[in-house]
Amino acid sequence: MLETGEAFMDRTTTASEGQGAALQSAFVELHRTHDYLMTAFGELFARYGVTEPQYNVLRILRGAGAPGLPCRTVGERMLTRVPDVTRLLDRLEGAGLVSRERGLEDRRVVLTRLTDRGASLLRRLDGPLRELHRRQFAGLSERELQRLARLLRRVRGEDGRRQRDTEEES
Repeated sequence: MLETGEAFMDRTTTASEGQGAALQSAFVELHRTHDYLMTAFGELFARYGVTEPQYNVLRILRGAGAPGLPCRTVGERMLTRVPDVTRLLDRLEGAGLVSRERGLEDRRVVLTRLTDRGASLLRRLDGPLRELHRRQFAGLSERELQRLARLLRRVRGEDGRRQRDTEEES
């Protein structure tokens, strides 16, 4: 049984390390939570024959609608970076989940669209994924979930606060 981040930090740090211990503990807990969440995602997606990055691409393309998106834009919108978006799209196209065609105005641009088969797969995943989220976050209230999301955006510097802090230090 893995010890909690807090127990690990209690055992490996001294009181004089102050905030450093809290920072390490927060990082350990975040890392373990990521692993917990992603393991369950991976198991769910595997039952439907896709990986988490493939699901992410399908989700992005569903949001883009009929116009589709260029490969580069798909890569920019991914939740996690993948080294070769083109190869990922190749596998999805081979499975009949996406289609690609050269743009009419600019032949250098290849637009990727969700196929009916890809849309159907996403619809089949919607319910099980919602249920998985409910189970994973069952211990948190709506208000706590909103606070958690805000805190995580702050960690990533996406709430504007980090930008303001940097500007004030200059």
